[in-house]
Amino acid sequence: MTSGIGRRRAAARDEGGAAYRERRTEIVAAAAAMFKRNGYRGTKLADVAEAMGLDRASLYYYVGSKEELFQDVVGGAVEANADAAERILAGPGTAPEKLRALIVGLMVSYAEAYPFLYVYIQENLGPGTRDRSAWAREMARHNKRYENAVVAMVQAGVDEGSLAVGTQPWVVAFGVIGMVAWSNRWFDPNESTVSAAEIGSAYADTLLNGLITRG
Repeated sequence: MTSGIGRRRAAARDEGGAAYRERRTEIVAAAAAMFKRNGYRGTKLADVAEAMGLDRASLYYYVGSKEELFQDVVGGAVEANADAAERILAGPGTAPEKLRALIVGLMVSYAEAYPFLYVYIQENLGPGTRDRSAWAREMARHNKRYENAVVAMVQAGVDEGSLAVGTQPWVVAFGVIGMVAWSNRWFDPNESTVSAAEIGSAYADTLLNGLITRG
């Protein structure tokens, strides 16, 4: 059963008023800071309300729970990354060109969704956890789509002769994903003197210089 405030929240989001969207964006930013500092499990919605100077009832007009807030942001980013990877795979270009676009795009997505995707990684909220919710299953599906696209790019490079991997393509593919994901340990787009796109490009150079066939 949906509460009255839940119905009002849904109506407000559907109507999409500028003031409502702006306030909800501020709440997402406050929650992001809490998640980064205290972790997902260590953050309560009351903490977000206090940071925003709101009472719980007022906050519930914008977000129903910390799970809803977190899942909205992470779910959208994870799905968008999977969609982008499949578009790159199906698009024009050589395997090295596609891997470069994918690596830069993934790094940029971490900055744009900061710190939600990093919290997702750090707290092991992805596939393989005990979370068996519909949301967790959906995230597992999108993550698998992404992994499959990267493996296919590496395999295509082997098949076309543009990449020499020296092992199974999936080993390199998972290395690509892990290399960018490790930036959760140190990258903060609000403090870094190097942009996410520049970092992604440097990662791509480092990887591809070792993989591209010569002559």
